Order: sequence, then structure tokens, then C-alpha cells
Amino acid sequence: MTAREPVSTGPDAAEFDEYADSYEEALQRGVSLSGEDSSYFAVERVAWVGRQLERMGLRAPSVLDFGCGTGSTTQHLLKLPGTESVLGTDVSSRLIETARREYASERVSFATPAETPPGFADLAYCNGVFHHIPLAERDGAVASVRDALRPGGLFAFWENNPWNPGTRLVMRRIPFDRDAITLSVIEARRLLKAGGFGIVRTDFRFVFPKFLAPLRGLEPALAKAPAGAQYMVLARNPTGEGS
Repeated sequence: MTAREPVSTGPDAAEFDEYADSYEEALQRGVSLSGEDSSYFAVERVAWVGRQLERMGLRAPSVLDFGCGTGSTTQHLLKLPGTESVLGTDVSSRLIETARREYASERVSFATPAETPPGFADLAYCNGVFHHIPLAERDGAVASVRDALRPGGLFAFWENNPWNPGTRLVMRRIPFDRDAITLSVIEARRLLKAGGFGIVRTDFRFVFPKFLAPLRGLEPALAKAPAGAQYMVLARNPTGEGS
């Protein structure tokens, strides 16, 4: 199976090449306001996706990590129900080099978007990618993710919640997030629907910072309240055909 050229290349590669050596450090500088490190959020996001798959009785043998960065989350996606392999993609060749060096294995691989095979993935995952993509290119990026999914495949679309003031403060502390154009959950749902996806569910997560950790057991009950620092729109590719 040969890869097809993606509709959109996504975020500016040169910008993220510049931060390749300090990407995780810069990210940590922002999220440290919560009292947690970035790995906490990565693990919790993946666990939430896994919980939804289990609730629907689904497995995801092949997973796409769209906009994988340094690959620090890609490894966690192997913990999803039934996952056998994960492909991480990113427009930054330097970030891909780092990801390959740190996390590549028999079950985890990394590539550029142009090398992504069509129709291979049961699940696509992305986090905080689309606020870096220019507005005019977001439809194309959605189409490229849809092209990578099998019929009925799911897209776990995570983004920062601009309605949360803490989220805006965190983003101002991260150099590559300061000029990003955020999208609300309403805009995200509209974007995915326009790309041919059906919306399965929408959840908000990360309401309580670390000093309120005893209250985190309440978060599942608050998932429909737009208070969390991030949200996930889980969408389904109904046909597997690109737009």
C-alpha cells in the first residue's frame, strides 16, 4: 500500500524544527502551573480514550498519532484496548528524528504526513495540534486524518479549551502556543462535521489542578460541563472515503 499526499501539511514545520531541542522543556514550563507535568495529562487523555473504547466494546489494533511531536504520547497509545501498532506523524523532521531515537520500536513507528498510508487506522488521536494549523488549512488537515482511517474508524480530537482562563494562561507561557489560534468546542465539532465525521461524544477534562486532586474523582461526572482545561470530541468516519 502506498502513501498518498496529504491535503494539508498542518502546522509550520520550521517553527517546530526550531523548538525540537527544547520542546518538552517549553511544554513543561506551561503546564507546571497545574502542579503536574505533561506526562500526567498524556496518560490521562489516553486513559479517557481507552475508557470510551471499552464502553463501546471496540478495539483499535492500528492507531495514528497525528501531530505526535517528540513521540512522548505515542508510546502510551499502545495501552489502548487491542492496540498492536502506532504510527506517529509530524510535519517537523527534527521532532520525528527525536521521536524515532527515543520511542521507535517494533510496534511504534514515526513518519511525515506524506508517508501516511491511507485507510490503515482504526483510531486517530491528536492533541493540541489544530490550534497551530492556519484556519484556511484546517479542513484539509481533517480530510488527511479521515483518509488515514478505515470505515467506521474513530478520531479522538483533543484541544485546549479557550473558555478556561487557566488554559489561556498556560498557553501564554509556552513559546510555540502564544500566537496560536484556539478553537472552541463548538468550532471543533463544526469543523469535524464539515469534514464528513459523525460526532459520537464530547467531553471536558482536567477541571481540578493538583492542589485539588482529592476532587478529581468527580471529573467523570463533570465531563459534560465546559469547565475543563481541555476537551475531546470523539468522531466517527462513516465511510472511510476522503473529502
